[in-house]
Amino acid sequence: MAYKFENCADGDADYIIDRLVEYNLSQVSAEQKTLFDTLDKKIIDDNGKIIAGCVARMYCWNVAYLDTLLVDERYRGNGFGSKLLIEVERTAKEKGCYLIHLDTFDFQAKGFYEKQGYEVFGVLEDCPKNHRRFYLKKEI
Repeated sequence: MAYKFENCADGDADYIIDRLVEYNLSQVSAEQKTLFDTLDKKIIDDNGKIIAGCVARMYCWNVAYLDTLLVDERYRGNGFGSKLLIEVERTAKEKGCYLIHLDTFDFQAKGFYEKQGYEVFGVLEDCPKNHRRFYLKKEI
């Protein structure tokens, strides 16, 4: 069989993801009607400017993944990160979620997440070089 490597074109990544999700669901049935449900949140100032926000989604089995959480440097220390997490967790729980997980680097917010009740379940060494990437989870 002949084959060649190519860069993915528009739509190819969706096709690949859809096939993997199809396989996954053939092995473990989905527990929610919508396979992927957004949990994105933001905090805005009086001018409508985003001062803090997070990108998160709930997937297939009532599990949430927090991809990104950012608080503008000028607003750190005011509890916005905690408030975002509480809101994401509340929304996820209302939708039937029981677990949330995320990752963070040693130069980011590991201690912050631990204060919010998250626990480390894995560490990737040298990612990036001379640093560590932590994987955390929390039952909600």
